[in-house]
Amino acid sequence: MNPITAKMDPASTLADRPLGSAVRVVSVAWDQLESGEARRLRALGIDVGAVLKLAHRGIFAGRDPIAVEVGRMTVALRRAHALAIMVEDAPGEAVHPAAAADTATEGYTA
Repeated sequence: MNPITAKMDPASTLADRPLGSAVRVVSVAWDQLESGEARRLRALGIDVGAVLKLAHRGIFAGRDPIAVEVGRMTVALRRAHALAIMVEDAPGEAVHPAAAADTATEGYTA
């Protein structure tokens, strides 16, 4: 996806976002996923309102898998799952509330 277009679109799929971007989940097409897959995503914290960071794309055809940071976890998703997740930019937001505290204490020695 063109980075200029991504900034103009208020919401697009997680699969279309550039690496390193922080995004907020605005909707998930649960009906496009099998029930077990939907339960797994929810259990991992991927639901409406979650802030994610796109960390990696695979090298295989279709660029599978896609790795996203959810809180302090890195989760691998199939591209089909990422296509069912609509997101918007979340600039300046930490993926996990404790992440800001982690950077504030970097280099601290007791």
